[in-house]
Amino acid sequence: MAGTIEVLVPGGQANPGPPLGPELGPTPVDVQAVVQQINDETEAFDGTEVPVTVDYEDDGSFSIDVGVPPTAELVKDEAGFDTGSGEPQEDFVADLSVDQVKQIAEQKHPDLLAYDTKNAAKEVVGTCASMGVTIEGDDAREFKEKVDAGEYDDTLGADA
Repeated sequence: MAGTIEVLVPGGQANPGPPLGPELGPTPVDVQAVVQQINDETEAFDGTEVPVTVDYEDDGSFSIDVGVPPTAELVKDEAGFDTGSGEPQEDFVADLSVDQVKQIAEQKHPDLLAYDTKNAAKEVVGTCASMGVTIEGDDAREFKEKVDAGEYDDTLGADA
């Protein structure tokens, strides 16, 4: 009766309660061992919702695959706010540095269509634009134009 369980857990803060406990309870796996491994592997996403897939076998063995949180969650976590702007073109809720954008782009890169960090950063900036987050004090669209013009190639790298 092997199977798969997919859940969203707060990074580094999974516990044997819901949503994991009720899903894992009827399986042959050691729930505490699963929780500990999830916490170890999601520690870097401290508190941010992380998608996790647990595959288990009849003998109690299991494997865990940790996904990357949605870009919006990473932006909110990095900038320290809970909700994006209702009017993202006029009402700005936070400002990120180019280094913060680069860090988010590097975390998200495996899940994005971008070939390099510069283009991954532009995808992150697109999310920032829809949330009302500025970058280096600039509207996200203005920042993207500067990236396209090569102003941040030293930080983000030139197009490959």
